[in-house]
Amino acid sequence: MASPTEIDRHDTDILIIGTGGAGLFAALHAQQSAPPGTRITIAVKGLIGKCGCTRMVQGGYNVALGGGDTVERHFMDTIRGGKWLPNQDMAWKLCEQAVVRIRELENEVGCFFDRNPDGSLHQKAFAGQTADRTVHKGDLTGIEIISRLMEQVLSRPVEKLQEHRAIGLIPTADKSALAGVLFIDMRTGRFRLVRAKTVMMATGGGPTMYKYNTPSGDKTMDGLAMALRAGLELRDMEMVQFHPTGLLAGDHTRMTGTVLEEGLRGAGGQLLNGAQNRFMFDYDPKGERATRDVVSRGIYSEMRKNNTSENGGVFISMAHLGPDNVRAKFPGMVKRCADSGFDLAAGLVEVVPTAHYFMGGVVVDADTRTALEGLYVAGEDAGGAHGSNRLGGNGVANSTVYGGVAGDTMGADIRKMGALRDPCPTTLQAEVDRALHPLTRKPDLVQPLRHALQEAMWEDVGVLRTETGLTRAQTRVADISDALMEVGVASDNLAFNLTWHDWLNLRSLCDISQAIALAGLERENSRGAHYREDFPDEGDLDASYFTVVTQTGGDLAVRRDPVDFSIVRPGETILPDGEPETLVAAQ
Repeated sequence: MASPTEIDRHDTDILIIGTGGAGLFAALHAQQSAPPGTRITIAVKGLIGKCGCTRMVQGGYNVALGGGDTVERHFMDTIRGGKWLPNQDMAWKLCEQAVVRIRELENEVGCFFDRNPDGSLHQKAFAGQTADRTVHKGDLTGIEIISRLMEQVLSRPVEKLQEHRAIGLIPTADKSALAGVLFIDMRTGRFRLVRAKTVMMATGGGPTMYKYNTPSGDKTMDGLAMALRAGLELRDMEMVQFHPTGLLAGDHTRMTGTVLEEGLRGAGGQLLNGAQNRFMFDYDPKGERATRDVVSRGIYSEMRKNNTSENGGVFISMAHLGPDNVRAKFPGMVKRCADSGFDLAAGLVEVVPTAHYFMGGVVVDADTRTALEGLYVAGEDAGGAHGSNRLGGNGVANSTVYGGVAGDTMGADIRKMGALRDPCPTTLQAEVDRALHPLTRKPDLVQPLRHALQEAMWEDVGVLRTETGLTRAQTRVADISDALMEVGVASDNLAFNLTWHDWLNLRSLCDISQAIALAGLERENSRGAHYREDFPDEGDLDASYFTVVTQTGGDLAVRRDPVDFSIVRPGETILPDGEPETLVAAQ
């Protein structure tokens, strides 16, 4: 139905896929670091500044800015929160450069964050941390960051390819380097191959293969699925973070699953079961301020005991903090709950654990380079910085820090590169054929299969896991994948053919769901977001390993690689002697 000769072709020097915090920061830094005259192109599945997950960030941005807090303390919280699995060099750069990046956001990008009466940045409490270090703009921090970044990028000579869906990483014929990226121009339905000397992938993760999920609807793991097909290694694929407090408003509304931010618990919010009894201290001495994985398991355990609310979850209560105080501190959250019929300030709101963030991703170094020459990865597409559990507030810090790092690295590397590379015609045709497959089948419904996938992943690869469930999930996902290959899409008009893109979304989700289940089976212990009821112990910390999933000829394989304790070993700390364990007052 199509051949490479029918593909629109375009050349650039630096190509950035994704326009969240990582992608936009990469564009700004690449402009500063690359030689004059370098062509920079950004491509996005939706519209710049109007899609993706950075704009959805509510809570804030973790950064150590004094008051007793230090980069070393932030680093130790990140390593301990990640249960000793993070790439320590990446975690250190995240914590160290967050201090630089927050100043850049304020002084160069133009962000306005909340301040204390003395003019210093206000930093609120977030769970799982030993200092109040989360900079924020009310409870709508992401909109402030992405809006200001969007203004900066739109005002500069950066080429924009909006509503362009990336569908394949195209290497050279000898597979030694990346030649370019194949897109679908969603506005016309035509293919477009963009060659580039360097490509930065920042498409965002988005575990939307779960029944309850928080990400933007356009997030369907496309980047990781492309990376897997390109032969790249993916690490920590079993590590899916469930945010403990997703709004539970019933099946009739898409508001169900959206996040009620971490700051609610950090400010003193209490979780109550169906009998309206506070229960988190039954599971952890930190109560509601335990890390997300612990709180999610506590809630899920109450659900399995049927100690639930009307819709099958639990309640969050803020009323004891004073309704007026709650309305003033969390206006966005109060409005979100009111839109779904709940009074957050004075009543009870039903919540449920919801798939929120993906700690797994492409194996990269601390400068965002991958094993494939010319490809760089940052943001949620990159694995390593968070290990088995991301601290709330470290997500947008990670995206902006490593987006900037990628821009700087590409700008430096491109000075040493020669001409644009020629793409492998075999891989190019294979990716075209893959995308056209549903147009060769009789049209049928895609959504029932997506719902079946979400049920399978929630039930068998969710908050609590077992060998039986993970094995069953592999079969269920394989059956859904097989069924999808027989579902067709009408081909009479490919311009904004959303059913076609729904099909492509689901295929990406199925591919990555299989990787998640496989890595979950391989990890026979419980770390962070991954909890095996049949292997509840965390294992020997000194012998910590991370899983690595690869794909060859369509078949997945998994192995274990040892964690490199390059800065600190389990049981040790880099904090000075005499430093208190926490700077946070007990509640």
